[in-house]
Amino acid sequence: MSWPTIKLEKRLPPPVWFQVLTPVIAVFISLLISAIFILILGKNPITAFYYILKGSIGTWFAFKEMLVKAAPLILTGVAVAIAFIAKYWNIGAEGQLYAGALAAAWIGMLNLPLPKPVYILLVITVGFIAGAIWSGIPGYLKAKLKVDDVVTTLLMNYIMIYTVSALLNGPWRNPVTMYPSSTPIAQNARFPIIIPRSRVHFGLIISLLAVLFMYFLVRKTKLGFEIRATGANPSAAKFLGIDTIKSIIVISIISGGIAGLAGVGEVAGVHYHLIRGLSPGYGYSGIIIAMLGRLNSIGVLLAAIYFAIIINGAQFMSITLNIPSYIATVIQGITLIVMLAMLLLFEYRIKIGRSK
Repeated sequence: MSWPTIKLEKRLPPPVWFQVLTPVIAVFISLLISAIFILILGKNPITAFYYILKGSIGTWFAFKEMLVKAAPLILTGVAVAIAFIAKYWNIGAEGQLYAGALAAAWIGMLNLPLPKPVYILLVITVGFIAGAIWSGIPGYLKAKLKVDDVVTTLLMNYIMIYTVSALLNGPWRNPVTMYPSSTPIAQNARFPIIIPRSRVHFGLIISLLAVLFMYFLVRKTKLGFEIRATGANPSAAKFLGIDTIKSIIVISIISGGIAGLAGVGEVAGVHYHLIRGLSPGYGYSGIIIAMLGRLNSIGVLLAAIYFAIIINGAQFMSITLNIPSYIATVIQGITLIVMLAMLLLFEYRIKIGRSK
């Protein structure tokens, strides 16, 4: 009796125009699948998606709030995308975000006698360094000792998150409110608001600069070539004289530093103190954004805006239609699964045969 066998055969790459459309198709399919869950809840999917858009871009106020959400998503998306290009599987952007936030809060609470521009620059620098160190540790372990970077970066998320929680429930607890949050940071350490009568802060500009930085780093610099070569074929990169160990360590530092800036923005631009629930999962969303954006700077930017629309609009939809706002998380997860499935099917052909 013969049994069916399934094999994956390498296929020719699809046309460039089709590769560009892949994220759009993935988003469309994920929304169709998400519509099924909305129907199960007894609601009209079209109405639900309408309120998501209305809650994010339907009014000037909603649009500004969407930009506030977009800033950290862009930064974590860029951070993860840069790492993935070099095949450094950075699943730790969430922990690196908290590391940056922790450092920013610490410097901000010192209330140093510095001019505002200098203080802000100091907060940004320290936050970047903290995220860079937190990512550099697993980067070094991967490059030097071949330790699995997926495991180390993932576990270091929990180490940092619980470290922040321990501080906020201990020595950093606000002595006035007794709430598990730090005391407010100094006024001069806070990001300026770039759109009047809104919460849109300087962190949005930093995120856009990060997108430009990613483009020029990857496409226009020697380091970018080394990163791409290391990710594409480490053996060939070594043959060309590229120090792949150095490339991985450097890119882990850059990736973690950018993720740390997302935490800086949340402390210095939104909350003005460190809180336990600082991030609703921006670091994990950055993984999906990087994949949806095809590790491309412009793609990451557009994917981050799409996710900001979904996350921000889901809250309005929840209030209006009484649908759990967690549908935004469902849409994110479905989008990742669909995108990965499409990438697999575009690279491989499924061949079903029978064993002899």
